[in-house]
Amino acid sequence: MTDLADQIRILRDDAGLVVLDREVILATGEAVVDYLQGQLSQDVADMGPGVARWAFILQPQGKVDAWFRVTRLDEATFVLDIDAGWADQLLARLERFKLRTPVTFEKVDWQVTAARGPAVPTPAAPPDPARGLVVPVEWPGEVGWDLIGDGGADLGLPECEPAAAEALRIEAGRPRMGHELDDATIPNETGMVPLSVSFTKGCYTGQELVARVDSRGNNTPRRLVGIHLTGPVESGTPLLHEDKDVGRITSVAAVSSFGHPVALAYLARGVDLPADLDAAGEQARAVALPLVEDTTA
Repeated sequence: MTDLADQIRILRDDAGLVVLDREVILATGEAVVDYLQGQLSQDVADMGPGVARWAFILQPQGKVDAWFRVTRLDEATFVLDIDAGWADQLLARLERFKLRTPVTFEKVDWQVTAARGPAVPTPAAPPDPARGLVVPVEWPGEVGWDLIGDGGADLGLPECEPAAAEALRIEAGRPRMGHELDDATIPNETGMVPLSVSFTKGCYTGQELVARVDSRGNNTPRRLVGIHLTGPVESGTPLLHEDKDVGRITSVAAVSSFGHPVALAYLARGVDLPADLDAAGEQARAVALPLVEDTTA
């Protein structure tokens, strides 16, 4: 296998495969649409088969329980895929308010295989829709599709390491559960509200905080930013500005498309971008996301 820098280039500029570190839940039942509509930030009622959207599921107070992708498989089935290690929490949250609603949630042994790059072949759906589905994907600097199902994809493409997909995630500014997202996170500070929240769908658990912050210009105390680094640092490293603690590194890619380490971080609202910071002795330049579109590096 080529080195990590070459794998990142393959996934961004050519065509490659990588098995993503994600877990899958199936949601089924005659009331599944109504139940999800009342729990998720996203509008699922008008989704047709094969349509995928990102969604938050929130605490009643409005902070994040989980952020994940929801894809409609058929009239009474949705596929929910989430970062590995978080399916059990999502499952517990979905069950919490279900009571006697006729809907079933089941964690299944499916994998998510990503085909990335402008040269990936046209996707072919699994022969049996009950075994999975193909979902188009487009993030900044990242195009292709995901096969979500009980088998992998055999396309004759080079297989890349998860670390290469992680670098693309960070460069695109996409948050990850346990890194940029936990039960203290306000959805509006992640930059994912336009992608993940419907303001016209009606009521859902936790919507009041999201709507209130949005109406005030999304002025949260901190916001997610991109970081260019002169050397690798650990997640959790403080960011200093004029010897004042103004943020924390949340994810780091030691190898990136830029030829130097990059990171995601939460930065205090009062620090204007771009900003030159200190991260454990390394120079850290904070910029607006996505990193992949930053031309100042």
